[in-house]
Amino acid sequence: MLTPRATVALETERLILRPRRIDDADALFAAYSDADLMRYWSGPPHDDVAQTRAEFENKRDPAWRSWAITLKGDDTAIGMVAAGEKRQGEVSEIGYMLVRAHWGGGIAREAVSAVIDRIFAEGQRRVFADTDPDNAPSRALLERLGFVLEGRLRGEWATHIGERDSVIYGLLRDEWAMSGR
Repeated sequence: MLTPRATVALETERLILRPRRIDDADALFAAYSDADLMRYWSGPPHDDVAQTRAEFENKRDPAWRSWAITLKGDDTAIGMVAAGEKRQGEVSEIGYMLVRAHWGGGIAREAVSAVIDRIFAEGQRRVFADTDPDNAPSRALLERLGFVLEGRLRGEWATHIGERDSVIYGLLRDEWAMSGR
């Protein structure tokens, strides 16, 4: 059994990443109700904020930590980054989401980088991400961060848009350290 790790607040030049709260559902409903953004998510767009709140209440896997992305000086969640430890002390998976109004300004890269720094500082040796092959923005972010495409899992997910393949990107602690990020 994996030992849960604490979700501690992280700070970057422009952001505070704090533990995600159930009341962040109100702000993040803008993302969860966005049909284009949710196309490659694990479930369909949400119809109302109560559905988002219910998802936040029900996702309490001790192996996963979630950070709300906030701008310094404004505690309103504009996105989130999550990390799940897959093998204790060795490997974690990451996922992320950003409200569309904040796309294109480097916020996702800054937030995900902070979480990767934290994961590697805790001793993990590898971080990976699982994304849809057609999710070009997510794939581009991972590649900008130095992740390497490791493989494709055919028919991996049964989703609201049908059966989907999955592509796996990985990053090793030594690669991250050598990149100077």
